[in-house]
Amino acid sequence: MIEQNGAESLVTTLAASHVELCFANPGTSEMHFVAALDRIPGVRCVLALFEGVATGAADGYWRMAGKPAATLLHLGPGLGNGWANLHNARKARSGIVNVVGDHATGHVHFESPLKSDLNGIAQSISHWVRSSQRATDVGADGAAAVQAARDGAVGRIATLVLPADTAWGAGGQAHQAVAPEAAQVVPPAAVDAAAQMLKSMGSRAMLLLGAAGSRDERSQMLAAAIAAKTGCKLMAEFYNARMPGGRGRPRIARLPYAVDPSVAALAGVQALVLAGSVDPIGFFAYPGKPSQLKPPGAALLTLAEPRQDVPAALQALADALDVRVERDLVLAAPAGVTAPSGALTPESVAAAIALTLPANAIVVDEAVTTGRAFGPQMAAAAPHDWLQGMGGAIGFGLPCAVGAAIGAPGRPVLSLEGDGSAMYTLQALWTMARESLPVVAVVFANRRYAILQGELQGVGAQISGQKAVDMLTLDRPNLDWVALAKGHGVAAVRVEDAGALVQALQRGFASQAPCLIEVAI
Repeated sequence: MIEQNGAESLVTTLAASHVELCFANPGTSEMHFVAALDRIPGVRCVLALFEGVATGAADGYWRMAGKPAATLLHLGPGLGNGWANLHNARKARSGIVNVVGDHATGHVHFESPLKSDLNGIAQSISHWVRSSQRATDVGADGAAAVQAARDGAVGRIATLVLPADTAWGAGGQAHQAVAPEAAQVVPPAAVDAAAQMLKSMGSRAMLLLGAAGSRDERSQMLAAAIAAKTGCKLMAEFYNARMPGGRGRPRIARLPYAVDPSVAALAGVQALVLAGSVDPIGFFAYPGKPSQLKPPGAALLTLAEPRQDVPAALQALADALDVRVERDLVLAAPAGVTAPSGALTPESVAAAIALTLPANAIVVDEAVTTGRAFGPQMAAAAPHDWLQGMGGAIGFGLPCAVGAAIGAPGRPVLSLEGDGSAMYTLQALWTMARESLPVVAVVFANRRYAILQGELQGVGAQISGQKAVDMLTLDRPNLDWVALAKGHGVAAVRVEDAGALVQALQRGFASQAPCLIEVAI
């Protein structure tokens, strides 16, 4: 066996453990790992110009590929820069292996400029944290990190801290992570209890799907057939990591974002059966409004937890209720889509997207306020997968589109972005260009933080002067998204009416290359 240093043993371990991709933003402490990635085959490297792009891309990759990518980050500040999208990934239950370089063990005791509480930062966002202490430990620690990145059916955030001397030190030994355990089977008693509740309560009950219950077409079909047979209501959580949609698939409504519409959607529900979902809670607290969205006194019954085998639980529930998709589910034919014209509105934008979206596309949704009107019309679009930011930290969409495109090669990707949120991680455009990814990024340029203007009313605050206006608007100067995109190597166009948007989308998808469309709305 050829002797390796610690960094080489880690790269060999990652490759042997089927971690085939690393989204990297390295620094001095990671140079030996960079050199090892260069010498040892098996792990593809994708450079990100900002750590939040690397972590957001790793989230999107997991959602489409179903396996973890690595990130390579530099010390505490680098991990800190990637923290927000790690938060989103954690809420999405995505698996990620962070490799974070640290000062050499003999140097870390000094108060150097980049010294930080790296373990504290890592522990605040990770499910698993370990710092290698010797080069001989690195391979085993890497294998443990890969193993820790999965918990049953869901992913977890694992962070391996790699001091520089453990990377350059001799004696590294490669390992291989053991195969992940299968998702836990739901106990028959939980299935029987859910079946009895849905049969006895009918329309007074709701089957609420979480990500694992709505991420594949078969599970959606089962849930819709169960609802048709029992008369129960059926909804999905507002945020979903991956949700199939389009023609030939059930139209499953999501709980609304805002408290009042959510409370209205749950009105009259006396029991919720949770299929990979959790107790629905409002995004924020608002004066005079509830935090729990379910009606007071409504029961919660867990069919399956997110980490369990939710699709199998839905199949078992269907069997217990004598539900057969082929017999009990009739899908309504979606209305056709008329080519929109005239002014750009949320409705005309939705029609343009539904009309032009290619089959098997991936839609990454960070459209924030504009996108709330898209759902009904997307039922008439070609079959697609819809990905949403799960944790509410903005700057998710463009990086997630990068990871999704790499995780599902050959599939077209549409990224829907608000202009304010896109500014958080616009560096992702450069990575799209360098990797020649087939991403069409649509940026809705309303020149304001529209969601915050709505939240202002929701919390009962009042604007009385220019200071508050200036904090909620994005003008003086206006952002020029065509120029910003071209500066990152991405072709771009600005559209000001619905007909032009249709044409721009058609050209963008046909190009199979990265492009940006600025929508003046």
